[in-house]
Amino acid sequence: VQLQASGGGLVQAGGSLRLSCVASGGTFSGYIMGWFRQAPGKDREFVVEIGQYGGTANLLDSVKGRFIVSRENAKNTVYLQMNSLKPEDTGVYYCGGRIPGRGKYEYWGQGTQVTVSS
Repeated sequence: VQLQASGGGLVQAGGSLRLSCVASGGTFSGYIMGWFRQAPGKDREFVVEIGQYGGTANLLDSVKGRFIVSRENAKNTVYLQMNSLKPEDTGVYYCGGRIPGRGKYEYWGQGTQVTVSS
């Protein structure tokens, strides 16, 4: 499956962005989808995961209450709604896909830059 992320940009602190990740070349509902991010000079970190038919799991503590993940299987798309953004949310955001039962994410989008100014 190929993944294409979009929706990043420059936003002031307190603002919102919605990221999208469109999948092609596979059966989208067959994959658990996740969002990750990588801040400058830091390792990529897990943000949130959503099950094949919904159901959020393992939301990063620092984004709880602010970020919401959702998916539309009919559109082969997973979303990340990001509210009350903070400068520390700045980074490149990646969507990933994994097959249920496999712990490793095997499929990755190209990343979309999110910059939050103070």
